[in-house]
Amino acid sequence: MPITEILQKNADFYPNDVSLVEINPKLENQARMTWREYSLIESTSGEAYRKTLSWGEFNKQANKFANLLLTRGIKKGDKVAILLMNCIEWLPVYFGILKTGAMAVPLNYRYTGSEIRYCLELADADFLIFGPEFTGRVEEICQRVKRVKTWLYVGEDCPTFAESYDKLIEYCSSKSPTVKLTDDDLAAIYFSSGTTGFPKAIIHKHRSLMHAAMTEQNHHSQTKDDCFLCIPPLYHTGAKMHWFGSFLVGGKAVILKGIAPEWILKAVSEEKCTIVWLLVPWAQDILDAIERGDIDPSKYELSQWRLMHIGAQPVPPSLIKRWKEYFPNHAYDTNYGLSESIGPGCVHLGVENEHKVGAIGKAGFGWQTKICDEAGKPVTRGEVGELAVKGPGVMTAYYKDEKATADVLKDGWLFTGDMAMEDEDGFIYLVDRKKDVIISGGENLYPVQIEDFLRTNTKIADVAVIGLADARLGEIAAAIIEVKEGMTLTEEEVNDFCLDLPRYKRPRKIIFADVPRNPTGKIEKPKLREMFGAADVVAKQNEIN
Repeated sequence: MPITEILQKNADFYPNDVSLVEINPKLENQARMTWREYSLIESTSGEAYRKTLSWGEFNKQANKFANLLLTRGIKKGDKVAILLMNCIEWLPVYFGILKTGAMAVPLNYRYTGSEIRYCLELADADFLIFGPEFTGRVEEICQRVKRVKTWLYVGEDCPTFAESYDKLIEYCSSKSPTVKLTDDDLAAIYFSSGTTGFPKAIIHKHRSLMHAAMTEQNHHSQTKDDCFLCIPPLYHTGAKMHWFGSFLVGGKAVILKGIAPEWILKAVSEEKCTIVWLLVPWAQDILDAIERGDIDPSKYELSQWRLMHIGAQPVPPSLIKRWKEYFPNHAYDTNYGLSESIGPGCVHLGVENEHKVGAIGKAGFGWQTKICDEAGKPVTRGEVGELAVKGPGVMTAYYKDEKATADVLKDGWLFTGDMAMEDEDGFIYLVDRKKDVIISGGENLYPVQIEDFLRTNTKIADVAVIGLADARLGEIAAAIIEVKEGMTLTEEEVNDFCLDLPRYKRPRKIIFADVPRNPTGKIEKPKLREMFGAADVVAKQNEIN
């Protein structure tokens, strides 16, 4: 079943029920107001701070956009790119594209103008819809991207080089298009995170999207009464595919435009959210804010919050231990996935397996897993190898890249590039990215293991371990450490703390600096290697000279 049919079903069954709420909490004196009071207030630009959309309105908006695209000649197989910050228009735009049979192409909102151009050209995009935050970047490239014929703007003060979404959609029919869709029709192009180089264009069919929804609902048992708090960027598979579990059953979702701890707790309290998906840094920020006394959980209505789950990176067991001290009644879960496997869920811990915190779990609903050596053969349980997954959510291919596709797709198995091991109970633990493994003096060092250890230091806010070139050992482990606000930490203290690690795992270089992360929470290690690896080379050259 194409996933667009779920939207139609929700509109038919629950036309007047709220489907989406958008909250923009950036308002003075917000602590003295509820979100519902926000909805009565408008900013100087006339924008409401709380917006809602019923399922019937959601479907009508998607139909209107679909019909607009069809009048502009968009057809099956064409590509329509989305460059929007999280907003209440995002999902109706996405589903409008799918209803035409075209492929939705979400773009990372952190892309520079040149990166936007690169992705539009790589995906052969025919159409771009963008928001006011991107006007400068889009104007910079619009004359140089020849294939894109229409630049559509969402918001007030439409630039001269674009057309207004709000004005055009007003006159479009709200009836469902008559385009026939099947599970095997192409649905979307998602871009890889680019943490290992230029992003690749990942093709998924409607079958993949539908399986993501079924997997998520199977794992977390969403009902119509659940309310999902959506904070991560919608352009990424992670947030959207977790929301798909609520979408499948007609549950409400809240789009929160901000990540401050007090905003998250206020949204949960005022909107009665039951399910919250967090990234590791956001969970850490909430705990740090509680421990500093900046926020008091008892002042919020949180009793209905039943599930906190985390993904996008390995989860430090120490973080979950701290979380349970403050929120003992929350069920905890983690999911593993990648855009090539339509986001989270191909490996799943399960709320019943909290005693295995630190593991990413076992094969998810409808998925298979194996851990392989360099030759692609399964390793012995307990040995480290590359994780491979197989299931209905595996990508079709990398668009226009047969070699890259062949490198990771083998006999239906997707080789993830993540190094992992399986314990005696069959639970899988991530060890590190294959490309991030540090080989020091012939020993394999897995940065995640060192990072997890360092995060148990109460003065450390965040940490990344990378390999730096070394004339004697080939590589050494360097720890980039971000110290908690208001605290001090010295290199000597870190080295003393690391005495509990085996000698070969101890970082040989300590660097105090901010740890950069992309919008999905992944550490940007190529950026760190560029920053500190280049500095190392310069220093060595100075020593030689």
